[in-house]
Amino acid sequence: MSRVYLSPPHMGGEEQRLVAEAFASNWIAPLGPHVDAFEREFAPAAGRRHAAALSSGTAALHLALAILGVGPGDEVVVPTLTFIASASPVVHLGARPVLLDVDPGSWTLDPGLLDEELAEAARRGRLPKAVVPVDLYGQCADYGALVPVCERWGVPLVEDAAEALGATCGGRPAGAFGRIAIFSFNGNKIITTSGGGMLASDDPGLVARARFLSTQARDPAPHYEHSVVGFNYRMSNLLAAVGRGQLRVLPDRVAARRRNFEEYRRALGDLPGLSFMPEAPHGTGTRWLTVALVDPAAFGASREDLRLLLEEADIESRPAWKPLHLQPVFAGCRSRGGAVAEGIFERGLCLPSGSSLSDGDRERVIAILRGAARG
Repeated sequence: MSRVYLSPPHMGGEEQRLVAEAFASNWIAPLGPHVDAFEREFAPAAGRRHAAALSSGTAALHLALAILGVGPGDEVVVPTLTFIASASPVVHLGARPVLLDVDPGSWTLDPGLLDEELAEAARRGRLPKAVVPVDLYGQCADYGALVPVCERWGVPLVEDAAEALGATCGGRPAGAFGRIAIFSFNGNKIITTSGGGMLASDDPGLVARARFLSTQARDPAPHYEHSVVGFNYRMSNLLAAVGRGQLRVLPDRVAARRRNFEEYRRALGDLPGLSFMPEAPHGTGTRWLTVALVDPAAFGASREDLRLLLEEADIESRPAWKPLHLQPVFAGCRSRGGAVAEGIFERGLCLPSGSSLSDGDRERVIAILRGAARG
């Protein structure tokens, strides 16, 4: 049997045709008609008017924060339960992340803690330059609560929707909240361009600035003229062609991942000591990754025991994100709370969740987990 991966790319038929079209037109280098079309087609999927296709989600967040004026000595609020790329652009800009715990009902940034943090920052006379909620494992943060908090304190919100394309919050799509939203098209995401990302906003000036900075900040001139230092962050026409094909099957990919979750819950939900990431009432998630929580005392095995059993069967699984406040690189950063995120990390296991996961492979995962449970 072949290895079962956590979240592999899932190609359809349109991607190859569109890439062949790009080759035939000789638009190979960065920019081109597929980039323009991908941006136009993607923006409404994110509930936005404008979008800029970039080389990665990390690049998109870096540009978003730079455009908002984040710089040396500033602070940016980030949830502690997330991948490092939600915070590394803050450090690249010379600022410091402030790490807040998550709400146990959504695993996303806790609005109450955010309000406390901003109130205390206001008393110190030093509000953060931005707040970056993260839509985790395909579930939107509670923007119905977070947006008013940020507006009350006058702090811009940047939505990190890298893991949540296709999710909703209050009937609006992931990416529709805050000044700017960012997305990732890494190989393990719900749609992929191999590597890539998108910055989206309703403000045409912000998106135009992102495009300018992402192409080495070249001023309009017949020669190469530069007034500021930019980045090489633009997406290529070839990868945009892949993205266009992937975007066309997004609803199918979301449905497949939600079906994986429902099958796992149906087959494993009766086991003592095993539960799943909750679905928050404020929206519908994509279940980009299905995450199980394992109570070793009740289940009879730990999260790590299960991971190793799956690995022995050539099945990839992964612990939930290690909280950033526990990462050595962020040891000096200020944090608020952390116990919720720590508990999720200690007990959380991401199960194979790809939209191409076969019924047979999913049943292999289920059989191993059921076999490990206390009889």
